[in-house]
Amino acid sequence: MKRKFNVSAIFLAVLAALEVGSLKLEKRAAVEAAGLEAPMFEVDPMWPKPLPNHWLLGMTIGVSVDAQDHVWIIHRQGSLEPKEVYMLTNPPGASCCLPAPPVLEFDQAGNLIGHFGGPGQGYDWPTSNHGVTVDYKGNVWIGGNGAHDGQVLKFTQDGRFLMQIGKPNMSRGSSDVENLSKPAKLFIDKAANELYVADGYGNHRVIVFDADTGKYKRLWGAYGHKPDDTNLGKYDPDAPPAQQFRNPVHCAELANDGLVYVCDRVNDRIQVFRKDGTFVKEQFIEKRTLGDGSVWDIAFSNDPQQKYIYLADGANEKVHILLRDTLQTLTSFGDGGRQPGAFYAVHSIATDSKGDIFTTETYHGQRVQKFVYKGLGPVTKQDQGVLWPKSASR
Repeated sequence: MKRKFNVSAIFLAVLAALEVGSLKLEKRAAVEAAGLEAPMFEVDPMWPKPLPNHWLLGMTIGVSVDAQDHVWIIHRQGSLEPKEVYMLTNPPGASCCLPAPPVLEFDQAGNLIGHFGGPGQGYDWPTSNHGVTVDYKGNVWIGGNGAHDGQVLKFTQDGRFLMQIGKPNMSRGSSDVENLSKPAKLFIDKAANELYVADGYGNHRVIVFDADTGKYKRLWGAYGHKPDDTNLGKYDPDAPPAQQFRNPVHCAELANDGLVYVCDRVNDRIQVFRKDGTFVKEQFIEKRTLGDGSVWDIAFSNDPQQKYIYLADGANEKVHILLRDTLQTLTSFGDGGRQPGAFYAVHSIATDSKGDIFTTETYHGQRVQKFVYKGLGPVTKQDQGVLWPKSASR
């Protein structure tokens, strides 16, 4: 009797496997039949070059590309473990290693060509760095999501302090127009010279300032509502869509056509607005993702129409490729892991003028990666996995 039961169980398992395989084949056939194209990439496992001075990266929490196609990142020095930085002990416990400066600049070849950051005269450096953006004038902006961080900072590219908006530990909530609360990421609108802040880990809003004076302009919450700081509790994918942003509001990116795309990370959605905060539409991504959420950061393709959105998903460990006009997901790449092309908490994403993608990874990911644009190609898989170079010579 036992033998018959085992045979039956095996038969049912085989049937289930065949059904799953059949569904996958049907999905792939449907994708191919649709004739869809998407940008194609492969990882450059040799980028960037090793850092000098025994420097290491901690949680790598932001990335931006400037007008010269230089790649800027910011990381958290204090997130390195004691055994990673023996040189900090007194006396030094070993010949390696030290935290790299917080803000690093790389050229296209992956050489480190600049660095700055840390506490200084006249400004409040964040206790937990978060987000770096180089604006159209070449200025470098950073935010911070430490327990008391309520400010964003503006520097020149050589680290000279220019301006601070907000003060630490002064936020009065999402209606406060003078202070922030753990701001996540920033974007500067060239046409209006306005600073958009995804504010963020403490507040529940997008807020806009003049990028030269720091003067407050406007703010809004989810669906364009007035922000509400009521605790919404845990995200439930089966509940009606939340009428406010959950923390963190993780990005606010402005497209060339004037639409603002907001990363409502833990709610697993992108919301789209006009510049005045008027709600346009939303799209859920991997809607059943719990915990850290799926919508961490976005970047646009480098064509004038910005036809595609690249979405960093640090929970599912992949980058989704979406059509920007419909927010339809075409395909994705990546997987969990430490090897080049895999991800551990992919956090931030940016593109350069060539169409290449740059990503950073937080938690124990602690790195920046480059994905080389290989042109448009047919979509044959919903999930492409790790995009290892096809040529061994790379």
